[in-house]
Amino acid sequence: MKALITRKVGMTSTIAEDGTVQAITLLSASPCVITQVKTDETDGYTSVQLGFEEMAENKAAKPQAGHLKDAGIIARILREFRVSEITEDLRVGEKLTAEVFSVGDVVHVTGTSKGKGWAGTIRRHNFHRGRKTHGGRSYRRPGSIGSMYPQHILKGKKMAGQLGAEQVTVRNLRVALVDAEKGYIGVVGAVPGPKKGIVTIKGEEK
Repeated sequence: MKALITRKVGMTSTIAEDGTVQAITLLSASPCVITQVKTDETDGYTSVQLGFEEMAENKAAKPQAGHLKDAGIIARILREFRVSEITEDLRVGEKLTAEVFSVGDVVHVTGTSKGKGWAGTIRRHNFHRGRKTHGGRSYRRPGSIGSMYPQHILKGKKMAGQLGAEQVTVRNLRVALVDAEKGYIGVVGAVPGPKKGIVTIKGEEK
């Protein structure tokens, strides 16, 4: 299984084999521990739950400590990854490190985008500004949000609201750097979220 929970370090650049400079995002990939294995027989689907970043046992709630007892770690962060089949090496307590990925692997990266707070329709949905001449007074207003029928605003209407702070997945990024000794993975391109944000990285299953 090629999947890890990481933290975003930041962006830098590397030089590819053909001499071109490519922007990469560095991810800190500390070892992840398998905390639960779900199968079709017990749960109706197959997946593996990983734990990331150990914390003190007295900081965990009793249900959390009981759930993680067999894994031998009190993990601060848990994430679940779907898999096609459960192999013999996927056992509770096993550790996954940056070595599960290789340079050139195609991965999907998921994180929580930066929160931008409350934003109007121009910033949030790329609306046009109203005219400022010939008596125009609606500069940044959204305009009409509904007609007479059906007498209410339809769900999903593009309006002002919270911008960012939502789960975003960037697909088909390529791994450009793997440093197993220091625990770093570099992927080409940008990754959603701020520095130190939690980012999950998952490879394509063959």
